[in-house]
Amino acid sequence: MTIIPAAGRLVAAALTLTLMTGAGVAQMHGHGAGHGMRHHGQDGTGHDEVNMPGLRGLNATPGESADLMVMFHHFDTLYREVENLPNGIRTVTGATDPYVMEALVRHVTQMIARVEAGDDPQIFIQSPTLDIFFARYDGLMSNIEVTEAGIVVTQTSDDPELVAALQTHAAEVSDMAARGMQAVHERMMGGG
Repeated sequence: MTIIPAAGRLVAAALTLTLMTGAGVAQMHGHGAGHGMRHHGQDGTGHDEVNMPGLRGLNATPGESADLMVMFHHFDTLYREVENLPNGIRTVTGATDPYVMEALVRHVTQMIARVEAGDDPQIFIQSPTLDIFFARYDGLMSNIEVTEAGIVVTQTSDDPELVAALQTHAAEVSDMAARGMQAVHERMMGGG
């Protein structure tokens, strides 16, 4: 992973070792329909739009979950452009709110670092599209640049299945940036 700061602005991704704990965490683990999502909302916790318990994970830090919460609470400040490349994607994502932008940059850098380490955070609402990234992380090349336009991510691969997953996930993220948690709920209820 390459991080290039813009105008002397250094972005540091600090991962902590604190794991999320709490009642019901183990039973909620899973990806997509037929796994942990079958419990989504059955006990009233899945659709808690204030505390957003689905943003926690079996291997996610409190800070990672907090950054997700900031982005979902303020998704209306996000903007995004996606270019599908023959071998991957190039995205530009930003936020009109500096606080949200900071959370966004931390999230992107931390998650790409996790993929490069094969260290799945297992976020409860995580798309199953991400599974292939953690399984085949050595087949991905990532470049991150923070510019005035936003955080620019270029990810490529020689593996056609990884390329397809990159493009699918980019579309999922664009949908979440446009519609927030509604996009997640629809994806989860649709089994995707």
